Amino acid sequence: MKIDLLKKGISLKDYQEIERLISTSNNKPLELEDLWGMIDTVWNELGCDSDKITESNIVEFYQHPVWLLNGLFIEEHTLSIQHRDAISDWIVKNISVGKVLDYGGGFGTLARFISEKNRCLQIDIYEPFPHPYALKQVEPYPNINFISSIKGSYDCLVSTDVLEHVPDPLKLLSEMIDSVRLDGYLIIGNCFYPVIKCHLPNTFHLRYTFNQFARLMGLEVIGNCEGSHAFIYKKVNDKVSNWLVLRLFESLSKLVFPILQNPQCLQVAHFAKKSIDNLFRLTAA
Repeated sequence: MKIDLLKKGISLKDYQEIERLISTSNNKPLELEDLWGMIDTVWNELGCDSDKITESNIVEFYQHPVWLLNGLFIEEHTLSIQHRDAISDWIVKNISVGKVLDYGGGFGTLARFISEKNRCLQIDIYEPFPHPYALKQVEPYPNINFISSIKGSYDCLVSTDVLEHVPDPLKLLSEMIDSVRLDGYLIIGNCFYPVIKCHLPNTFHLRYTFNQFARLMGLEVIGNCEGSHAFIYKKVNDKVSNWLVLRLFESLSKLVFPILQNPQCLQVAHFAKKSIDNLFRLTAA
């Protein structure tokens, strides 16, 4: 992958910061692991702490030019493009007319993929502080808009690699579900693993129980979106979530998480996973 920053219309300040980060890599062109290392470097430089999240630190972190570099990298990274191609294919195949919300859509890469395949879809990108580069990229697409607040309901919501970044992923998932009409779809891709430091450890337990929580919150698990890491969900229930039950199961999920990931306790882990699955199933019923 080679990024020609001079041809991207990047501001001098952002250009210089991106060049500083790129200079720390031994690989030319950059590889994915290099980008992860740069994101961690910025996390450390800004004094971010996954155990003590402060709004000022997080806002500064997610507005840093390293995320501009991340967006540029994604647009040239084969696997990332494959995932977005697969997701956009599913959307245009299953939703011919309607509204799509790309939650945390970054630089609009996925939105542009969808638009190029179906100009009849209205695509909103929820990104409160879009980078000027991102705004410029969607100018040729009149059916794509960046929005800073969510109003109305959507036929489909897409969220890739968002929930692992937030302190309360269940609350955000609930807000996502509320923005989708009954019988609408959610396409959600998560990475509940310590790949980079801004993947918050308090979310990792969901790698085993996310689908169970989705069912408790009124979703039907359709299955994997073939060709991507995302799963497809259908909103089949408009009931108000029972947060007392959800928080109870969240505590239980966190409690059994160390057991489930311990290779020395395979039999115990299997029993614990089966038991918690049964509890979720009985509660959802």
